[in-house]
Amino acid sequence: MRRLTTTVAVILAIGCATALAQMGGNPATDGAKWTYGMVKGYLIKTAEQVPEADYAFKPTPEVRSLGQILGHVADSNFQICGAASGLKPPMSDVEKTKTSKADLVDAVKQSFAFCDQAYASMNDMKGAELVKFFGGQRSRLTVLDFNMGHDFEHYGNLVTYMRLKGMVPPSSQRGM
Repeated sequence: MRRLTTTVAVILAIGCATALAQMGGNPATDGAKWTYGMVKGYLIKTAEQVPEADYAFKPTPEVRSLGQILGHVADSNFQICGAASGLKPPMSDVEKTKTSKADLVDAVKQSFAFCDQAYASMNDMKGAELVKFFGGQRSRLTVLDFNMGHDFEHYGNLVTYMRLKGMVPPSSQRGM
């Protein structure tokens, strides 16, 4: 019985090691990168696709304009990816200082380029390291996952805005 248990444990260990090697050895980071790439594509395409005139659109006076949401996304990407990576964000206050489509598209792209640096330097081991975030200690990958959730939350806002303006959001377009 003991020999059978040892044999099964060895087979399982070899199977796990093989699976990790096939996945690049960083399954958590690789999965996060895949999801990040999806939301990054949706938000950049949204920023590019929406006409300049609709950047000031608000469905109700109490909410952010479409442009303000994109500025908020850029600010948050800089802040959150900076916390995850330890890098200093090159820009801030986008939501409060940028209003033109060109400036906001550029800021959104720069914010994702900044996050790209955080992901490029990440692996599962580094992703498990703890950093200060929202008053506590969180793993680097948890911080990046929070950012993706935040990006998807605001992409959902933008989908509604686009639908109200008769546009098809990137996630519903062919090829996305």
